[in-house]
Amino acid sequence: MRNLLNFLARFSNTIIFLFLEGVALYMLATGNHYHNARIGNTVRGITRGLEGRISNGRSYLNLREVNEKLLAENVALRNRLGRVIKPENSYFSSYTDTLFNQKYIFASAEVVNNSVNRQKNFFTLNRGARQGIKVDMAVTSENGVAGVIVGCSENYSIAMSLINVDFKLSARIRANGYFGSLNWDGHNYQYAVLNEIPQHVSVNVGDTIEATGYSAIFPEGTLIGTISEYEKVGGDFYKIKVLLVSDFKKLHFVEIIGDLKKTEKLDLEKLFQ
Repeated sequence: MRNLLNFLARFSNTIIFLFLEGVALYMLATGNHYHNARIGNTVRGITRGLEGRISNGRSYLNLREVNEKLLAENVALRNRLGRVIKPENSYFSSYTDTLFNQKYIFASAEVVNNSVNRQKNFFTLNRGARQGIKVDMAVTSENGVAGVIVGCSENYSIAMSLINVDFKLSARIRANGYFGSLNWDGHNYQYAVLNEIPQHVSVNVGDTIEATGYSAIFPEGTLIGTISEYEKVGGDFYKIKVLLVSDFKKLHFVEIIGDLKKTEKLDLEKLFQ
């Protein structure tokens, strides 16, 4: 009680001023239609502003749940392109490509750790062996190639990022079908380099670069990026700079893709190597 009395005594002038200001505003608003309307509009404007900020805050807090739902819906829609087989209690859905007779399985995952400023970059996913993840499965972002699984624990997996100097991928120019070897040169995380494209081939800035599917990791046609610039190296080949479609500084939700016929393909190829 003493603290309350001390507070009132200390701020008595301020309290009386605010009280009188309130009384004055009330009398002004009730005694004049113009001021009544102006004050009412001001109060409503402030109320709408606060409601808008509260609504935006709630929407922001719900973004994680929305993104997870959208990713799950995206996986489901891709699987409906062909014959869908989804075992009970399975984290994967499978899709059979009736055109090429290849079967892939898809799963969604969240990136829980990531690096972009090293020569050898990796990222961690919240899916592991218990959820059916295996080494050499492909990882794609919402736009294109992101990496490949190189290690698994029970509930987590590690993917080698495309922006890793040890990462190599068979890639081709969509416009003409010529393919070469794509890798990251360790400089800018937004660009990779496509080599082994002969100089007699027509190359244009803006041409789309995609996966060939030869590695049996990434499905044929998976987007990688677009040609940013190119130059002649020696007398035979181009050195092509590719602007990547995946933004590795914003990598969050990804898809994991497995080729169920990969082992059959590789075992057959080993017989002739």
